[in-house]
Amino acid sequence: MSFVKLSASALAIAAVSATAAAARDQVQVAGSSTVLPYASIVAEAFGENFDFPTPVVESGGSSAGLKRFCEGVGENTIDVANASRKIKDKEIKACAENGVTDIIEVRIGYDGIVFASDIAGNSYEFTPDDWFLALSDKVMVDGQLADNPNVTWADVNPNFPAVDIQAFIPGTKHGTREVFEDKVILAGCEHTGAFDALLATAEGDSDKAKKKAAEKACIALRTDGKSVDIDGDYTETLARIESNKDGIGVFGLAFYENNTDKLQVATMSDIVPSTESIATGEYPVSRPLFFYVKKAHIGVIPGLKEYAEFFVADEIAGPDGPLAEYGLVSDPELSDTQGAVADEAVLGGNS
Repeated sequence: MSFVKLSASALAIAAVSATAAAARDQVQVAGSSTVLPYASIVAEAFGENFDFPTPVVESGGSSAGLKRFCEGVGENTIDVANASRKIKDKEIKACAENGVTDIIEVRIGYDGIVFASDIAGNSYEFTPDDWFLALSDKVMVDGQLADNPNVTWADVNPNFPAVDIQAFIPGTKHGTREVFEDKVILAGCEHTGAFDALLATAEGDSDKAKKKAAEKACIALRTDGKSVDIDGDYTETLARIESNKDGIGVFGLAFYENNTDKLQVATMSDIVPSTESIATGEYPVSRPLFFYVKKAHIGVIPGLKEYAEFFVADEIAGPDGPLAEYGLVSDPELSDTQGAVADEAVLGGNS
């Protein structure tokens, strides 16, 4: 993708020379496959508009990126972790144990999780109940928990076609998986009554522990081949659907919008996923996207702060910027994020 150079005055960001002394002169980024295309766009534009080398952006998933981020401080560790979910308390603890104590959280906007099938295949109108009944290990049968008996989508919902269930979902290292589990599978588990049944038999020394055990049981998926984890990025999911026309994949909205010639999208709870329905909060399966910056590397790795500021500039992450054109839903509180980046505000503190 090629970009026309943006003027420094338009961005209100001064392009400075990469003359700071450092053993490594390239910003290094890794993490979420959902954030990857946005970060790649920003990295290329940054390299074209600043006198810094183009940042190196890798994928690998939110959890993998944050694990690398938390390995420590220094030129042999990455500077930025992309994530399609918030950093977890246990990850903050792991960071701290390795000397990464000052972390800047940057919310870049919002994305939706969509459910798409082959453009020439069957169309669907889903609810969270449908996905729970299709993929969960245990479901309610005649008022009792039982092994999932559903083989076809028609078994799940009589309005659906009688084709074998074949769902391609993000693997457990992806932030998308966690949102899918929480907002779709767990929601379906609760609505169908399975959660209450699981809670009634859950083990634990407190109500909180029992609830946690029931939630874990809710999101346990079947292992008979109906639900297939995809550890790669969305291109691998698309390839699976292209070879199995009855398959259904879980994607980020932006990926779908860039492949509408190959995919058709399903509604969720009667809402069509779109930039508009996500921006208003109407579409039920949406999430904020983030990247995390190692403050200790600012001033050491040339261009790190400039990259972070450039990423969230109005002309980049705003509603008329290139990220919105690719599918990012602009954050209505983007100006607050810009201020936090400028001030280098860290998690748990103001500076």
